[in-house]
Amino acid sequence: MNRRTLLGTALAAPALLTGRAAEAQTRLRWAHVYETNEAYHTQALWAAQQIAQRTGNRWAIEVFPASALGNEPTINQGLALGTVDLIYTGVAFAGATYKPISIGNAPYVFRDYEHFNAFRSSDLLRDLMAGYDRQTNHHSVALTYYGERHVTANRPVMKPEDMRGMKLRVPQAPLFLMFTRSVGANATPIAFAEVYLALQQGTVDGQENPLPTIQAKKFYEVQSHISLTGHITESLVTIISGNTWRRLNDADKKVFEEVLREASDRATAEIRQAELALPSWFEQQGKTVLRPDRAAFRTAAQALHNDSAAGAGWTREQYDRLQAIGART
Repeated sequence: MNRRTLLGTALAAPALLTGRAAEAQTRLRWAHVYETNEAYHTQALWAAQQIAQRTGNRWAIEVFPASALGNEPTINQGLALGTVDLIYTGVAFAGATYKPISIGNAPYVFRDYEHFNAFRSSDLLRDLMAGYDRQTNHHSVALTYYGERHVTANRPVMKPEDMRGMKLRVPQAPLFLMFTRSVGANATPIAFAEVYLALQQGTVDGQENPLPTIQAKKFYEVQSHISLTGHITESLVTIISGNTWRRLNDADKKVFEEVLREASDRATAEIRQAELALPSWFEQQGKTVLRPDRAAFRTAAQALHNDSAAGAGWTREQYDRLQAIGART
């Protein structure tokens, strides 16, 4: 080998090593709006570590919590813009581009937690995710339990009439209007990161979220009453952007799906356990925890389940399939 060849090899070596290093550490951005102490974030960190380990460290996922890369509409748009690679997002926000996938956000559409959990592994959910994927060219992977949503306020809420005229903060997604319409409340969309201040300043009278979120976001500090209405069984979709999904080879796609579904199961179990324990914790903090009869709330909401003017974006066939899951005959 002559001097020129040796010199060329020496010059090429750093570039070769740099290329291999880049391949080994391709960085992805995972965005969500939840706090660092919530199960969604801790399980996202676990998933990132597992994906790196199981793919020979070729994919390094950095998780951005607490709206660091934007609110829900922004991170959903980021999938197409290339500013994020993975997100957790509420089904109502995924439903902004494919309405049927938001069916789980209809108030009282699930009978109980067991009904929801059966839906997570159903053919119906697989069909809805496939429809979302076709519509967006992204890849939806798993559905994670977010918890039953409950109303907080500085006054008791025991029946639908107690909410008439209430300025209720709801997420910036159309389907939440179905609940506020059913009880006569005034929907006030406010970004998640701004809810605490809005409650503190009295911009709104109340808000609604699952108990783990009420705890993590400290909403209970500025609200005296927690009414266990359980009006929406909330869930999050884990979505990989289409551009990122197409970059993965078949083996890596399998790893991503396996790990993200396992993380979803882990977070679901953790959130369910937390929400069952939290009513007594809130009472220990001096909060009034109310247990209304949900029958009147359910009756008011069910009348709107298939009303497109109230936000329904699914077919009657899809609705009937959901109601048939796990139903006693």
